[in-house]
Amino acid sequence: MLATFSADDAAELAVIERSGFVESRHLGSAVLLAADGTVVTSLGTPDGPVYPRSSLKPLQALAVMQAGVPLRGAQVALAAASHTGSLNHMDVVSGMLRAAGCTEEDLGCPAVWPRDEEAHAWLVRTDKGRSRMAMNCSGKHAAFLWACAENGWNKHSYLEPNHPLQQRVRQTVEEYAQEKILHTGIDGCGAPVFAITLTGLARAFSTLAKAPSDRHANARAATVATSMLDYPWAVQGRGTANTIVMESLGVIAKSGAEGVLVMATPAGASVAVKMLDGNGRAATLVGLTMLAAAGALDIPEVASVLEAVVGPVTGGGRPVGSLRLGADVGALLD
Repeated sequence: MLATFSADDAAELAVIERSGFVESRHLGSAVLLAADGTVVTSLGTPDGPVYPRSSLKPLQALAVMQAGVPLRGAQVALAAASHTGSLNHMDVVSGMLRAAGCTEEDLGCPAVWPRDEEAHAWLVRTDKGRSRMAMNCSGKHAAFLWACAENGWNKHSYLEPNHPLQQRVRQTVEEYAQEKILHTGIDGCGAPVFAITLTGLARAFSTLAKAPSDRHANARAATVATSMLDYPWAVQGRGTANTIVMESLGVIAKSGAEGVLVMATPAGASVAVKMLDGNGRAATLVGLTMLAAAGALDIPEVASVLEAVVGPVTGGGRPVGSLRLGADVGALLD
């Protein structure tokens, strides 16, 4: 059976220290590419297959736009988002559905309670209950439906891997990752998810991030990168890690379930991380440290951002430890 890398093939990326005792270790793989695509740093097994999960969303948004969907501004960011389900997020998704001639019931993603507290309280107060629009993938699904409307494709089967839209997504992923898809599965939202390598994922985001400054680049790819940075709140949510990174550093950042994260600077330096245990709490720490260690980001600026996104380990409501770099990442700073 095809599988991701094993613990024997992983590196120590981060540890949790509590009261002077190392309580947990996060093993994983990571890769840092220079703007020209050459490998600068390789930890673990970044050339083995992984499911990028929601880290693929910017490429899915690009495929939708190339299928003729006229996404604009925050709509582009929502198509690439794993959002918290805020009222603002749901409002943009609602507008996308109206443009597609669809309703919330057409969305193929499950109905959930939003992570955003204000939106959760509103859904309870108004007796609306769980909502498909509150699901973190609803922007992507609304964009998928819009593509079906623009092209006359069947909107009821839009999540099937052989659907014309999903075939276009597959082609886009292979084009930007510059490698063949190794396996196809079903993501948590019901959409196809394609297994590629971390190196391929980093390569794809490098191309996206450089597009706005490259006059030869795909204009829609440039729009995806620009919109993510122009509307960082839409990509995840105010106060969340991806949004803070984009707001503070001008780096496109996209996390995915099961401990995946990919980031890329406007110059094209990119990093992709996969935590083997599926816990993404250390991914931003690892990814930004790797970019800073390679000189792709300013170390003091990265340190300031990490203070905002990496909280302390607490006991009894007070700090008693920390999430810190594992030996293999820490060695990059020596």
